[in-house]
Amino acid sequence: MAKTVSPGAISSIMSNPNPDSSAVLPEIVVQVLDLKPLGNRYTFNASDGKSKLKAILQSSFSSEVVNGNIQSLGLVRVTDYTLNDIPNKNEKYLIVTKCEAVSPPLEAEYKVEVKSENAGIVLKPKQEVITKSAAQIIHEQNRNVAPAARMSMTRRVHPLASLNPYQGNWTIKVRLTAKGTMRHYKNARGEGCVFNVELTDEDGTQIQATMFNEAARKFFDMFEMGKVYYISKGSLKVANKQFKTVQNDYEMTLNENSLVEEAVNEAAFIPETKFNFIPIDQLGPYVQQKELIDVIGVVQNVSPTMSIRRKIDNETVPKRDITIADDTKKTVVVSLWGGLATDLGQKLLDMADDSPVVAIKSLRVSDFQGVSLSTVSKSIVEINPDSPDSQKLKSWYSSEGKETSMQSLGSTLSPSMKSGGRSLYADRVTLDHITSNPSLGEDKPVFYSARACMSLIKTDQTMYYRACKTCNKKVTEELGSGYWCQACQKTESDCSLRYILSAKFSDASGGAWFSLFSDEAEKIIGCPADELDNMKSQDDVSDYQTQLKKATWVPHVFRLMVAPREYNNEKRQRITVKSVNPVDFAAESKLLLQEISSMKA
Repeated sequence: MAKTVSPGAISSIMSNPNPDSSAVLPEIVVQVLDLKPLGNRYTFNASDGKSKLKAILQSSFSSEVVNGNIQSLGLVRVTDYTLNDIPNKNEKYLIVTKCEAVSPPLEAEYKVEVKSENAGIVLKPKQEVITKSAAQIIHEQNRNVAPAARMSMTRRVHPLASLNPYQGNWTIKVRLTAKGTMRHYKNARGEGCVFNVELTDEDGTQIQATMFNEAARKFFDMFEMGKVYYISKGSLKVANKQFKTVQNDYEMTLNENSLVEEAVNEAAFIPETKFNFIPIDQLGPYVQQKELIDVIGVVQNVSPTMSIRRKIDNETVPKRDITIADDTKKTVVVSLWGGLATDLGQKLLDMADDSPVVAIKSLRVSDFQGVSLSTVSKSIVEINPDSPDSQKLKSWYSSEGKETSMQSLGSTLSPSMKSGGRSLYADRVTLDHITSNPSLGEDKPVFYSARACMSLIKTDQTMYYRACKTCNKKVTEELGSGYWCQACQKTESDCSLRYILSAKFSDASGGAWFSLFSDEAEKIIGCPADELDNMKSQDDVSDYQTQLKKATWVPHVFRLMVAPREYNNEKRQRITVKSVNPVDFAAESKLLLQEISSMKA
C-alpha cells in the first residue's frame, strides 16, 4: 500500500462526523503537522494537502509519540474518530480514538498543487437511480438480522476516550469493573445518599461514574459486577484529581433520567488493561499519596504465604511478598493480598527460577521499610505480558540485569524522601521562584525547600474535618447516630478532628498560599484540632483568636510540593506542605555563607 496522503481525507471526515463503529471507513491517511503536548494528550493539525483540521490524540497514544512512531510531518491512518464542535467557536476538532503510524516524517509539508488552467469537464454516463423509501432501506438492512444485533446496529457507540463535557448525546458500551457501597450523608444542604462505580470499555479506557439520591437508589441494584451495559444521557465534568480513582481527565454523573441497559445476548468483551508504569527509582514522591500507581519488574524473590489479622474487623487475610527489580537497578517489595497472594502468588513461586516479568496495575505506595507497594481490591497482575515494556525488560535482564548488583529503593532514601525530596537544606528557593513559574509541576509534582512565616490565616474558614479514629479518613454523619467510615466500612459512635486548612506564608521575596494537613498544620497552629475547636465553640472566642495570632510570623523551614489543580476548568498552582521543621540557625548560617561564597566566585 502506497505511503501517501489520502486525497480528500478531511472532506471525508467532515461529511461523516460520527461514523458507526461497525461501518467500513474509507482509507483516511493524513499528515501530522505541529504536534504538541497538551497535558497527557497531544494536539496536531491533520492535513490532506488541501485542507487542515485541528485534532487531538488521546492519552493512549502518548507512548507512540514518545517512541517516535508518530511525529510531526509523519503520516497516520485514522481508523476511528469523533468530530466535535469547539465551544463558542465556529470550528470543529477531530478526536482520534484509533490510528496507526504509516510513514516516518516527510521532508516537508505535503501540499496538493492546484492547477489554474481551465481543465476539461468529463461527463460520466447517467446512471439509473432507483428511488427507495426510508422504510424499504431499513427493512432490507434488517430483515436478516437477529433482534439483539438489530438493536445494536441502531446505536452509535462512543469510545470513552472520545467523551468530553461539551458533547451532546452519546452512548457508551462498558463493563462494570468496580462498585462502591451505598453511603448516606448529612450536610448543610440536607440529607442524601451516593455511590459510585468504575466503568471500562473495550479499549481499556476507564471512567468513574457517581450517582446521588434518586439516581443512586434507581441504579444501585441494577449495576452488577462484571456485566456489560449501554449507558447514555449522563453528564461529564473535569475530574477532581485529589479523589479520582482511575486515569481519566473527566468523571461522569448519572441522574434519574440517565439510561442504563444491560447488553444481553451479545458477544461480551474483556477490557484491555492499560498501564502507566512508574520506574522504581521514581516511587519516592508517591509515598502516602492517594494516587494509585502501576509498575513493571522482574521477579527476584517470592515469599511464602503469611496470615495477617486485620485491626479493622479482626479477620485473617493471606499475604505474600514479592520483590521486583527494573532497569533502574532498584528493587521494591510488593505485598499481594487475598486471592492474589494464594493463587497468583503460588504461580509466581513456581516460576521464580525463570525470573518472570510482572506488570501490576493500581498499587498503593507506603513508607513501610522506606518504600513498599501493596495491592488493593481492584489491582490487576499480569505475568509475562506481551508488550514492548515487558520485552524491553526481559532483554535488559538477560543481557546485563541478571549480573547487576541491585539495591533496595527503601535503603537508598532518606526519611525526608517520604515527603518527596532531599534534605530541608537542599533545593532551597524563595517563594517568588515558585509563584512566578505557574507551569511548575505540570508533568509531575516538584519539590522545594523554603524558609517562611505564616503571615495571614482566615479565621472564618473550615480548618478541620471529622476523621475516623482508626484510619484518619473522612467520615460522614449518619442519619441515626454515629459516623460512617467508607475506608473501614463501619460506623463509630465518635470521631476526631484533623486539620485541613489554607494560609498565606511570606518571605523576603513575597508571599504564597500553602495547603496544610494534620500533623504539619498542628506544628504551625501550636495545638491539636480538637483543642482549637473547643476554643472556637466557647462564647468568648478571644482564646481562639489569640492562638492563631501567636502562630503568625514564626519562622519555619518547609518541604513543599508544587503541582497544578483543576478549579472551575482552570488550572491553578497548588503548594502543599509536606513537612515542617523549626529553623536550625547554625545550618541556616552555613547555607548563607555558602551562598555568599558562590556569589564571590
